[in-house]
Amino acid sequence: MNEQEVPQDENSIYRGQKRAVYATGQDGEYGVVASSGWDVEEEATQQAVAELERLADEAYEACVSGQASPLEFHMYDNRLDILSLSQATGLFQWRIKRHFRPEVFAKLSEKMLERYSDVMGISNDVLKTVPKRES
Repeated sequence: MNEQEVPQDENSIYRGQKRAVYATGQDGEYGVVASSGWDVEEEATQQAVAELERLADEAYEACVSGQASPLEFHMYDNRLDILSLSQATGLFQWRIKRHFRPEVFAKLSEKMLERYSDVMGISNDVLKTVPKRES
């Protein structure tokens, strides 16, 4: 992409900030160009966030009914999925899925809980609970 073709669609997700993208200049060399966003990127990001919010709502209901552990809710609430949580914690995906079971989650050590809470930026106490929601 040439420098003149870099999208400048004032993406609301960037909130007035710019993103660095690589583009070729007049001399044919690659360089960094500031972009204020692209409409297509904004739409895709909004869809992804909406999906994570939907999954968080489903996980919340599963937690309240005792079918899932608070870990699943907090994962989606922090805009993570199993793959990204696995990469951030260094745990296998199957192991994280196992921790979604309330009876398994209840037996996790404080050290294991810290791995999750450190990634999500919350305390172990918050990780162990599901926040009350107003109806």
